[in-house]
Amino acid sequence: MSRIAFVGLGNMGGPMAANLVKAGHDVWGFDLSEASRNAARAHGVNAASTLPQAVLNADCIITMLPKGQHVLAVWSDLASVIPEGTLLIDCSTVDVESARKAHALGSAMGCLSLDAPVSGGTTGAEAGTLTFMVGGSESAFASGKAILEAMGRKIVHCGGDGAGQAAKICNNMILGISMIGVCEAFGLAEKLGLSHQALFDVASTSSGQCWSLTTYCPVPGPVPTSPANNDYRPGFATALMLKDLLLSQEAAQQSGAATPLGAHAADLYAQFEAAGHGGEDFSAIIRMLQEIPRE
Repeated sequence: MSRIAFVGLGNMGGPMAANLVKAGHDVWGFDLSEASRNAARAHGVNAASTLPQAVLNADCIITMLPKGQHVLAVWSDLASVIPEGTLLIDCSTVDVESARKAHALGSAMGCLSLDAPVSGGTTGAEAGTLTFMVGGSESAFASGKAILEAMGRKIVHCGGDGAGQAAKICNNMILGISMIGVCEAFGLAEKLGLSHQALFDVASTSSGQCWSLTTYCPVPGPVPTSPANNDYRPGFATALMLKDLLLSQEAAQQSGAATPLGAHAADLYAQFEAAGHGGEDFSAIIRMLQEIPRE
């Protein structure tokens, strides 16, 4: 059993911390939201009222926060309150540069560190079936792997500092692009008089097969567990998809990579969020695409 501090107990962090409790760890959590702290407490997490209280005597500190600036602020605050040798794991989705700065902070504190963003959404967080894309040294990965396994099904060491964030950004660019393609195909099928089920039955077993179709089908019916059957309640919110697509375009700009479809997907999701749909599941973009007139 390890004593683990978990900072950020929101829609993802809360259930992840709860799974660490289920695995037998002594988990202390902190979040600025009292409601999030109370929810975590109901699942066996020791909810601390301050960050120093949460991290006191922790063997491992996990952060799950909205942006790179938040991660860097918290990790900077840790420097004065944690001993050398503490394992630091950031599971947020942030830009690669911020991830590398966080590793540098960890190194300056004498700590092993990992960037370990996740895939699987709130459902995977609750079920403990997340995929972790991990960046950091071999020794840090060896130290953190068992802890990550308590929250996820697949743990992939992608390389050195920042490699986990790089993998996450690339993966979610694929996801955003593929969802738009699936949505457009269903829109075309409707215009041609083809039922949703007929297209699904063909494409899900043919060359058009992809996760956006078979697991997260953007129309009601073919996949009962998809958000489309729950009025597009997320799931994975549009605002989060846009965040990841913008991170991919920032990385593409910095690295000189050509990502025209990624750029177009980011533009479309920006339009969808600007229209007030940031809190809906990202698959709900089918509604906007169906309304765009053909020029």
